[in-house]
Amino acid sequence: MQRFIRVRQMLAVGGVAALVLAGSVTASAGTITGKRNAADAALVPASYKGKTLQVATDATYPPDESIKGTTMIGFDVDLMKAIGATLGLKVNENNVSFDSIIGGIDSGRYAVGNSSFTDTKQREKSVNFVDYFQAGEGVYALKASTVKFTGLKSFCGQSVAVETGTVEESDANTTAKTCPANKKMTVTSFTTQTEANLAVQAGHATFGFVDSQIAGFIASTSSGVFKVVGSAIQVAPYGIATNKTASGKGLSKAIQAALKTLIANGTYHAILAKWGVGGGALGSGKIILNGAIS
Repeated sequence: MQRFIRVRQMLAVGGVAALVLAGSVTASAGTITGKRNAADAALVPASYKGKTLQVATDATYPPDESIKGTTMIGFDVDLMKAIGATLGLKVNENNVSFDSIIGGIDSGRYAVGNSSFTDTKQREKSVNFVDYFQAGEGVYALKASTVKFTGLKSFCGQSVAVETGTVEESDANTTAKTCPANKKMTVTSFTTQTEANLAVQAGHATFGFVDSQIAGFIASTSSGVFKVVGSAIQVAPYGIATNKTASGKGLSKAIQAALKTLIANGTYHAILAKWGVGGGALGSGKIILNGAIS
């Protein structure tokens, strides 16, 4: 997840203030949204009709989701609003830590998890996913750094900063176990991506490991502090998560239908273009539902 000062808090790591991430996302003004589609709205389970969908998001990951002032913004946020409008539902975004989202869905606290979740088989054991985007894993480092990244083995002998609960954390820890004894790898996990970014900025970690479009955003908005190192690896879909119950599956089917409608009417691509992430767009045939109960 990327660097926006969460709830306008300025964090510091090792005495180094956050120079980076106080800048705003460059995007066209206004929210691009959808309008109610009767056929899609009819798919919404009765238990959700007439209610506000509680959505869990870790808003430290621009341009996907972040906080500007007191408002949550980003392509995921705009897309969720458009899905809600298409289904005739109100949506309330809750800014929470990434590693608490799946548990919150499982407990019923949140109806939806919308926070750049990579759809993995392991996560599908806990939640349903409606795939809606694709991204790889990317690496960034200090602009002055001479380190190179040609694959996960490049982390051996180095230190890596990741956000807790992410696929990058899992992949980094798996890689660390394979590094030779003379090239030990240190993986440090942080509650937010903001803290991970600050660790790299302060020199406490050599690499930051994050989703590929986020790495690009971190570098491009850092005023020359960071650069992207190497190329994206392990491209995989993002999924919008729902509870693994009958009503959760029904809500996933409604979200899937809404996404296909938003693709057909151009809203989906307009939202991605607004935030500069059009390269991760999926065609309608790739908007699939995974992990749902039968």
